[in-house]
Amino acid sequence: MADQEESRVKDINISQEMKTSFMDYAMSVIVSRALPDVRDGLKPVHRRILFAMNELGITADKSYKKSARIVGEVIGKYHPHGDSAVYETMVRMAQDFSYRYMLVNGHGNFGSVDGDAAAAMRYTEAKMSKISMELVRDINKDTIDYQENYDGSESEPIVMPARFPNLLINGTSGIAVGMATNIPPHHLSEIIDGVLALSKNPEITTAELMEHIPGPDFPTAGEIVGISGIRRAYETGKGSILIRSKAEIDEVNGKPRIIVRELPYQVNKARLIEKIAELVRDKKIDGITDLRDESDRTGMRMVLELRRDVNANVLLNNLYKQTALQTSFGINMLALVNGRPKVMGLKEVLFHYLEHQKVVIRRRTEFELRKAEARAHILEGLRIALDHLDEVIALIRGSQTTEIARNSLIEKFELSHDQAQAILDMRLQRLTGLERDKIEAEYSELRAKIAELKAILADEEKVLEIIREELTEIRDKYGDDRRTIITFGEDSLEDEDLIPRQNVVITLSHHGYIKRLPVSTYRSQKRGGRGVQGMGTHDEDFVRHLFVTNSHDTLLFFTNKGKVYRLKGYEVPEQKRTSKGIPIINLLQIEKGEYISTVIPISEFTENQSLFFMTKYGVSKRTELKAFANIRRGGLFAIKLREEDELHGVRLTDGSKEIIAGTHLGMSIRFNENDVRLMGRTAAGVKGINLSQGDEVIGMDTIEENHDILIVTENGFGKRTPIEEYRQQTRGGKGIKTLNVTEKNGKLVSLKVVSPEHDLMVITTNGVIIRMHVAEISQTGRSTQGVRLIRVGDEEFVSTVARVNIDDVEEDEEVDPEAQTEAIVTESNSDIEQTSDTETSDEVSDKETEIEKQEETDESQDTDDNDDSES
Repeated sequence: MADQEESRVKDINISQEMKTSFMDYAMSVIVSRALPDVRDGLKPVHRRILFAMNELGITADKSYKKSARIVGEVIGKYHPHGDSAVYETMVRMAQDFSYRYMLVNGHGNFGSVDGDAAAAMRYTEAKMSKISMELVRDINKDTIDYQENYDGSESEPIVMPARFPNLLINGTSGIAVGMATNIPPHHLSEIIDGVLALSKNPEITTAELMEHIPGPDFPTAGEIVGISGIRRAYETGKGSILIRSKAEIDEVNGKPRIIVRELPYQVNKARLIEKIAELVRDKKIDGITDLRDESDRTGMRMVLELRRDVNANVLLNNLYKQTALQTSFGINMLALVNGRPKVMGLKEVLFHYLEHQKVVIRRRTEFELRKAEARAHILEGLRIALDHLDEVIALIRGSQTTEIARNSLIEKFELSHDQAQAILDMRLQRLTGLERDKIEAEYSELRAKIAELKAILADEEKVLEIIREELTEIRDKYGDDRRTIITFGEDSLEDEDLIPRQNVVITLSHHGYIKRLPVSTYRSQKRGGRGVQGMGTHDEDFVRHLFVTNSHDTLLFFTNKGKVYRLKGYEVPEQKRTSKGIPIINLLQIEKGEYISTVIPISEFTENQSLFFMTKYGVSKRTELKAFANIRRGGLFAIKLREEDELHGVRLTDGSKEIIAGTHLGMSIRFNENDVRLMGRTAAGVKGINLSQGDEVIGMDTIEENHDILIVTENGFGKRTPIEEYRQQTRGGKGIKTLNVTEKNGKLVSLKVVSPEHDLMVITTNGVIIRMHVAEISQTGRSTQGVRLIRVGDEEFVSTVARVNIDDVEEDEEVDPEAQTEAIVTESNSDIEQTSDTETSDEVSDKETEIEKQEETDESQDTDDNDDSES
């Protein structure tokens, strides 16, 4: 008895046993639980849920079934773990705030972004989503391998066919033993474009792939700040990105408020609101008077009411720092490759998926080839029988048993067992002439199909072409708009190096909404047309500034209060043509009652350049450009203003320019910029033009050789006049007449120096834009009314005029001379007549002698009030 007990006892090394047991446990967790397969992006539990639903027939085109039934099927056949773990996984697969493209279509309460738990599985129902059907497509065509389940009674797939790259599209997270994965979701169309690019160019670089895949795309949208972290993650497999809430700042009854419409990925809204309330209670954040959650089924909306004296930008930045309104997402692209965990960059992940698809297509093709060859083999036997019909019938009639008949057919006609059996099973109706023709036609089709399938297996390029076609089909079927905006980090040279240099159009509205657009958005039209909607405007807002610049240029924003702020062109968010844009106060720390009066794009801060200023009341100043090279985030004072005066215009000069300015009542003055000496940044300036009562400066520009003076009125009239008609004067005079102002054409709103090579964009208070060639505008005299440039509606006026270089613009198409205008439907949805105004110049309203008398009067006024002292 003692000997038997001793034989059961084994001496082991406890250190070695612990090491072996722990490694077995660790590998079990890594392979069978926590990490996804790089090929289909699924962990075992996700794969088993989808496979069980497919086997039960709970597909996208069928009715919903109880979640408890699905969970029971999964844990009973494939996943021997707790039912709550399986159900929670299925719930996440049905949440539109957890998955970018949901794999389960849930019916009932499946939780909320506030952290509310889903209802019990006995209450909810589910079925496969349409896109998840693409993961299991062709699963019954021998495209993948199977393995036994935990007790050997069933078989389950090792991997799904996965007709789209689910690992990147939906992302994943999981904690294994000694390692973890955290892959963000992406945009389906962008990822498929990346796979297509890789299939065409195996040597493609990560930077080139990022032209197709700029970064993650989260289901909860938000904003990614900076792209350097994305690039590191895509190159090395590891990186960190900053996700920020989408917040707007506006005013109601003079009080600022912050409206949050989107949150960072995986942020609990209810806990976020509690955190903000806690910070306010502990006085760590001061200035919030009310906090409301106005979210409903149409979307998210958190409103933070602020005190009147609070700077909303500063408070919002504090919220970003102290709450989950801004979070970091650590990317760790770890997945199983051939059963082993591996950290991979973007290209390697796409490569493994592409290799998996090659295997799927080949195995599917081989399956279809075997099936076609088997059918062709049967048809060959039937064709032999039909060719020897009388002999076959006689042989069968003379046989005692089916087996004797089958063996006789095999021996006499050299048939296979399957062919002989098919002949015996053939119905008499197949002997008709029509049925014989069908057999021949089917046989011919099969021969062609077999040849095609063999050609696919023999040529990898054909396999890749099939993959491209099917991926393109999925992209076109399930593709949607990107949700997450990617912006560039502040003062990040690393980010700046990754930003492409391109010409862009930047618009800024009267109420301070700014946006960036590709310059090719607006194609050229003929003058007199109606135009195209260039910006969605609301609450009587209208476009005030529009200019063309480079994405890497520095933008100097001069305000009516005489301050200057700066941004890079790429820091202005790019949005759709008809979108409203974002409030400029989200980008610049503008004070209350302050608005942007002029924007100057600067390519380089050089020594020999200066900025020429002119205010609403005609005060001028000239300051070296380098004085504005270093501008703080809070801005700097650019000019000292008199009481009630405002900074109206700023121009970039080189010390040899002539200045021309126009006024609201149709006067103008031309003088050399050196008439105004260089002054310091905070100097007040000197008198540039002596204004009449009730008049003000509306435009100022620099004179260029071989250019014309273009003026535009509030009623949409304009004219182009040679510069020679505007003689040079001394600064500080009354100026001379540039327009005969009438009720028909209205007062001046813009004065520009242009050449025939320029294009012109005219913007109305309703946000309607028309673009035309300057050469199409007739040259007329200084005192004429001009021709119609754009038709304006009732209570609509021209608000802004922008000059565009034709070389900067990529024309979409040639304009049809027979259809010179493009009609649009504005926000009021009113019908707009598609006509082209071809009016010629209005006749000169004043006689020649009257003009000469007026000029003599002007000359006598030139020397008046020519005060050179600083104001």
